Amino acid sequence: MKHFIKYYRVSTRSQADSGLGLSAQQRDIDLYLSTYAETPWTVIAEFTDVQSGKDDNRPELQKAMALAEETGATLLIAKLDRISRRVSFISAIMERKRLNLTVATMPNADKFQLHIYAALAEQEREFISLRTKQALAPLKGTGKLGGNRGNIDKANEAARALADAHATKVMDTVRPLKEAGRTLQQIANTLNKTGVTTARGGRWYPTTVKNVLARNG
Repeated sequence: MKHFIKYYRVSTRSQADSGLGLSAQQRDIDLYLSTYAETPWTVIAEFTDVQSGKDDNRPELQKAMALAEETGATLLIAKLDRISRRVSFISAIMERKRLNLTVATMPNADKFQLHIYAALAEQEREFISLRTKQALAPLKGTGKLGGNRGNIDKANEAARALADAHATKVMDTVRPLKEAGRTLQQIANTLNKTGVTTARGGRWYPTTVKNVLARNG
């Protein structure tokens, strides 16, 4: 029987108390277990840290990794950034040879691929942050856009930047489904069923899934 240890991280105590930060992670992990995990399987423990993504102090993660190494269970997380947003921290974890790690949103990735993804994701976050700041900077202090064409163009650019950022986030769920051979309609159904919304907060359709895939090449 396959043994798993679930690990979650939320950034604030209010998220932990309300469950809002946990729900998306639980959704992704449950989707992995029901779709990709070898059967039979069982979850032997769960750990949750309440820490900012910029703070690498993860006492519950350390306990989870130690138990995984001791029992031979697989440490299961929703997304790679639940461990850390820093490549150096993730790299150190990847070097633990006795640790079996699986990321629910990248079910077929091995440790080497996860390391590469972490490095690329860090670069992408920095680029998206810079692009969004540059797009929004001219609008600061204006109060309103008015009819100025330049401001309207800058607002549209900012909206596109935010849409791109949302598409990048959603791809963590869409990509493994696409790689598994799911149709656009099936992917849309999965996103709607699991509570994931579009950038505008709406439902998913084959065309909106297609647009997200196009944004991410």
